[in-house]
Amino acid sequence: MKLIILDRDGVINYDSEQFIKNPEEWRPIPGSLEAIARLNQAGYRVVVATNQSGIGRGLFDMPMLNAIHDKMHKSLALVGGRIDAIFFCPHTNDAQCDCRKPKSGMLEEIAVRYGISLAGVPAVGDSLRDLEAASRMGASPCLVLTGKGEMTQAKGGLPQNTLVFPDLAAVASALP
Repeated sequence: MKLIILDRDGVINYDSEQFIKNPEEWRPIPGSLEAIARLNQAGYRVVVATNQSGIGRGLFDMPMLNAIHDKMHKSLALVGGRIDAIFFCPHTNDAQCDCRKPKSGMLEEIAVRYGISLAGVPAVGDSLRDLEAASRMGASPCLVLTGKGEMTQAKGGLPQNTLVFPDLAAVASALP
């Protein structure tokens, strides 16, 4: 099985320091939806793993998160793409849960759900915590320079073997 794991905010859609709190604030990064469609056409199962602490902060609730994801799914369908599953952590950093990236709980759940090792599976993110979670699971960390990616690259300290791409479209073009 060919699998790829994507962070959401800053990879698929524009990020916001004030959080993406409703469907109107969810706007795809140019080329990202088409990149997911190309990954699907190449036989990849596309899975999202995203921290969504806005739930734990009371900024939005589960029905609103579902509405945001519904917009994402519908936008993808319009270009022939799909996301197979969305895994998310609703907790704030204070909760010290195992699912919030940079911890690997969400990625462990993905491995169990799909019955595979994540060794070598591309995991795409724009922040150090995305890359650290991938590295912990033996996945292949891929930094995109969209979202917080340029700032993440400038700070350094990336996990060993992190691949850097301008955006998700470049990741899709680079994968077999």
